[in-house]
Amino acid sequence: MERWVHRSAPRGLVARSSIAAVLFVVAVLPGWTLGDLAEHRTGQPVLDWLITCGWSGLAVAVCAPWCSYRRRDGWLGAVPLYGWYLLSVLSWRLALLPYRDWEPRRDELWRARWLTGDLLGYWRSDPPAARAVTAARRPAAARRTR
Repeated sequence: MERWVHRSAPRGLVARSSIAAVLFVVAVLPGWTLGDLAEHRTGQPVLDWLITCGWSGLAVAVCAPWCSYRRRDGWLGAVPLYGWYLLSVLSWRLALLPYRDWEPRRDELWRARWLTGDLLGYWRSDPPAARAVTAARRPAAARRTR
């Protein structure tokens, strides 16, 4: 059975920018809103920062594996302001998937392909096959060579 291959063109600049902006807002706004509500109820601005930064760290940890970052980079996402920068980079990268315009990490190279032709300059990194490769069995009717 032949595997289905996605043959569309990468998104243009306007579409990619729009998608990245929406992804950034979806990743940041809930934490920001929860932080403001917590500060309003308790009167402690530190709680606002903790919730907002924690939410950003969680969003980075969820998005990171799709964008050649490690899940543990979520700790960096919890750093004030740097987390939002990291989320903007991840949103920009997520908006282009399944194509990539960044070089994969060394541990991702085994499943990445450098595209040629009209897609020169892009990488494609499909998820691993759903079914694992198993050991082949020798056919019962095979003739011995010796």
